[in-house]
Amino acid sequence: MSSRRSRQQSASTRISDDQIIDLVSKLRQLVPEIRDRRSDKVSASKVLQETCNYIRSLQREVDDLSERLSQLLATIDADSPEAAIIRSLIN
Repeated sequence: MSSRRSRQQSASTRISDDQIIDLVSKLRQLVPEIRDRRSDKVSASKVLQETCNYIRSLQREVDDLSERLSQLLATIDADSPEAAIIRSLIN
């Protein structure tokens, strides 16, 4: 009985091919490396690979900016309004 319920739940949560195509199309529009290409012929696997690369790049940028804000915070008065703003940006 539980395996039947599991199969029914699994079938109802599957993503259809049309949904995958739609999601890959949305990623194509969001990722600059793909969006800015002249050719529309980019495979789904390439879109996913470039999306992962882009997310990693954004994460590195966030980490870098957080580090820079932390360094800036260390150079100013901890009780100043600027320090409060920087702390809110870091968190």
